[in-house]
Amino acid sequence: MFTGIVETIGKVLEIVEHDTTSAGGDAAGGWTMTIGECASILADCHEGDSIAVNGTCLTVTDFTTDTFKMGLMAETLRRTNLGQLTVGSPVNLERAMAGHTRFGGHFVQGHVDGTAAISKRTNDGNSIIFEFTLPTAELMPYIIPKGYVTLDGTSLTVCDVYDDRNAFTICMVAYTQTHVVMPTKAIGDTVNVEVDMLGKYVERVIAGIMTPAAASSDSAVATPGARPTMAAMLEQYVEKAVDRALAKRQ
Repeated sequence: MFTGIVETIGKVLEIVEHDTTSAGGDAAGGWTMTIGECASILADCHEGDSIAVNGTCLTVTDFTTDTFKMGLMAETLRRTNLGQLTVGSPVNLERAMAGHTRFGGHFVQGHVDGTAAISKRTNDGNSIIFEFTLPTAELMPYIIPKGYVTLDGTSLTVCDVYDDRNAFTICMVAYTQTHVVMPTKAIGDTVNVEVDMLGKYVERVIAGIMTPAAASSDSAVATPGARPTMAAMLEQYVEKAVDRALAKRQ
């Protein structure tokens, strides 16, 4: 578990693709990546510890006083932008949160949901307004104005949401600009996105309540493996409630 408050910026020192050693990402030969210039977060490091790299929770497989190595399996490379990193790339780093520290961000799992592209960048005084565009609408229900979103491991507040084009904005203050990697990125570059997990849990609970009613509705469409949308489940739930109410009047 993390907070989205980046502790330091490290640098990629080495990338080994298709590493089949024990430090590799998976048995089929995932990648290994060595991050350096991060002594400030390694004083209490142990093998097996979790460190978020650009918001991706990864396991330390080896370390020195100022470097650490971790494995990247195929799913990680598909889901995140870590496969786009090259030697010399800067990365946001955060250790797993400790129980005695202040909780300055929000609940961050380090389980990246996908990536978004930087579509606009506008100066607003000494702040920067970034607009991001998601490839699909899948994550848009979890992104709300003034809600949390994690971008490359940074806890940020959503400003505006544009459902018609799968886009949203955040405003980054001057202090944050000097402590995270996003200001070094260009239009079109991608960021890792993790939406607020509380929203996903709420949806899951509501879906569990509505699904039995939706499944018994005549209007329910049974598609193997398909997940009904919240709007469809709500519509079917209301239809069932109306049918019950009308039946009582007869």
